[in-house]
Amino acid sequence: MTTSTRGAAKTPAVLVLEDGRIFRGRAYGAVGETFGEAVFSTGMTGYQETLTDPSYHRQVVVMTAPHVGNTGVNDEDMESKKIWVSGYVVRDPARVPSSWRSRRTLDEELDAQGVVGISGIDTRALTRHLRERGAMRVGIFSGGAVQDDAALLARVQEAPQMKGANLSAEVATTEPYVVPAIGEKKFTVAAVDLGIKGMTPHRMAERGIEVHVLPATATVEDVYAVNPDGVFFSNGPGDPATADHPVSVMRGVLERGTPLFGICFGNQILGRALGFGTFKLKYGHRGINQPVQDRTTGKVEVTAHNHGFAVDAPLDKVSDTPFGRAEVSHVCLNDNVVEGLQLLDRPAFSVQYHPEAAAGPHDAAYLFDRFVSLMEGQRA
Repeated sequence: MTTSTRGAAKTPAVLVLEDGRIFRGRAYGAVGETFGEAVFSTGMTGYQETLTDPSYHRQVVVMTAPHVGNTGVNDEDMESKKIWVSGYVVRDPARVPSSWRSRRTLDEELDAQGVVGISGIDTRALTRHLRERGAMRVGIFSGGAVQDDAALLARVQEAPQMKGANLSAEVATTEPYVVPAIGEKKFTVAAVDLGIKGMTPHRMAERGIEVHVLPATATVEDVYAVNPDGVFFSNGPGDPATADHPVSVMRGVLERGTPLFGICFGNQILGRALGFGTFKLKYGHRGINQPVQDRTTGKVEVTAHNHGFAVDAPLDKVSDTPFGRAEVSHVCLNDNVVEGLQLLDRPAFSVQYHPEAAAGPHDAAYLFDRFVSLMEGQRA
């Protein structure tokens, strides 16, 4: 529930974690109340892309960078049609944006889209708390929504948890659409939208790929109705343990041997399709500065992440799966979490992070070229 109001910065607000920790500050964005899973992002830039990433559905994002909103909001950097975060937490919001591309302030954009936030709190203390205790449910309350602390805590503890949440269909397109190739068309790709970002099909289009974006509910028959040279499974929110339908579709693709590429949620779907389990990370990886090693080349990449779940696959051995041999291709250097998978007997691979660089570094752009190489090899 939100109530749009200007001058919100003078309105008291309170953030209540499910374990009883409370932070008091000022309203930022819309005034009202919101609930979600408290997570933190370590990116110092790219907040507009973060806010509009569908993978953040039902999450309250805490920004570890102290100053947020410096470049305002423009009309070019949106990764989807709306802001998806459930709430937003910042320490020092910019009073005046400074960018020739800015069209409005971040505060105004949050307010216009009904996103309840809080500012003026110690985000370093909050981040340390989440690192020690783990991501957890949270509520932000401002204006008339502020009640006594015990009542607010009880409401937070009644909110749904992220574990067990099946959310991809809530953020995916409901109708198929096509992103045309830029220049000469070389390939056709069926992209299953589990929460896709706009830059992802654009990166494929830059490589001569016509991308048919399909709803999360698409069947194997829907995928092959577009006569694809390759199939892509996107990022998205929720618990991969609930994603039985996408897993079934991916197995159908693997059985046919079509070149396959998955990112983020798509990596977890591939893990499940191969017979591996998934698990919830303590506090996840979120930001644009995460170090990952490509074990096929030994190269270390700085990458953009947004995931709270991971694949449970052995790091140091080749595994036998129903679709041939598989191995871990990428690993996070901070905590040894699986960051990529590849099949050795079929043209399929995935990564847990975001190679489209929106926002983020360009170190992983080669993965789109690797996908193109698989399709070229299959065609040859």
